[in-house]
Amino acid sequence: MLQSKYFRTCLGIIAALLIIYLGAKVKFIFNPIVLLFKLLLVPVMLAGFMYYLLRPVVNYLEKHHWKRSLSILSIYLVFVGLIALFSVLVWPTLREQVITFAENAPYFVEDLQKQFEALQKNSFFAKALPSESEIYARVSEYLNGLIMAVTDSISNFISVVSNVVVIIATVPIVLYYMLKESSKLPPKILHILPRKYRKEGKEALREIDTALSNFIVGRVVLNLILGVLMYIGFLIIGLPYSLLLALISIVLNLIPYVGAIIAAIPVVIIGFIDSPSVAVWSLVVIIVSQQIQDNLLTPIIYGKQLDIHPMTAIVLLLIGGDVSGIVGVILAIPVYMIAKIIIVRGYGLFLAEKVDDMKE
Repeated sequence: MLQSKYFRTCLGIIAALLIIYLGAKVKFIFNPIVLLFKLLLVPVMLAGFMYYLLRPVVNYLEKHHWKRSLSILSIYLVFVGLIALFSVLVWPTLREQVITFAENAPYFVEDLQKQFEALQKNSFFAKALPSESEIYARVSEYLNGLIMAVTDSISNFISVVSNVVVIIATVPIVLYYMLKESSKLPPKILHILPRKYRKEGKEALREIDTALSNFIVGRVVLNLILGVLMYIGFLIIGLPYSLLLALISIVLNLIPYVGAIIAAIPVVIIGFIDSPSVAVWSLVVIIVSQQIQDNLLTPIIYGKQLDIHPMTAIVLLLIGGDVSGIVGVILAIPVYMIAKIIIVRGYGLFLAEKVDDMKE
């Protein structure tokens, strides 16, 4: 019986379940590890994104006889210069818009209600949205909740700033060692694998690296272009807080598929507060920008490399958001891509071994 593969598999499953059960009983031992993981998750994630963006530049400089450490430090100096340029050209406008937005946030619901009341005086909208309708009550209730959430976020601004300071202090250090020591990681991972699987493991690591690089670089480039297009459009139509809303849209559009819808909500609300026509034009700007991104830029930058069905992506985003909030949403697609490559490679290897066993 001990020689039976089925029996050994069952014993392995029982042992794994027993380990999980005992681990759950002494989970207090792992609390410091979990806390450390949560503390480092965001800095490591941001450093990983920056790593794939900056690695081509570092490799290019290294090919031209620059030392790797010197290349990284040179890029950091360029970043310092860009930050200084940002503080001079962009920050004053952005700071003014953030302060104005924070001051006016408590009055947004009142302004929106005035716009609804003005629309109800129009005969067409009065029939579509009467003042006593359930839709009107729900919209008002939703907007009240939204503005209260914004107000609560502003009141917690100090704690957010402290977290940002920790991240800003940690990310450059983690990123430096990622860029400098990244070539040493694959051999260490392959050394863990049995010798007969190392060739397949090396190909899997290369495929994972290529997939992550294409996804992250492509996503960032697309969102930057999309943000510039939207900002230009917002300026043309005279949308308030145009720079702030464009930056928010860039961040939210990092979330595939649903990010564009989430980013459109605050834009349309702010536009509607100004006037219904501005809301309509802001929606036109968003749709036109998205169409340029989806139909012109995405095929050029991605090609057919992002092989993920939209329905699969939406399910992954829902699961990621439920597990770990916004961080889970951002990491859902990259984690899926890594898992898919490992599973497909592992399953292919398993089938190959089965075929070899049948031949013998």
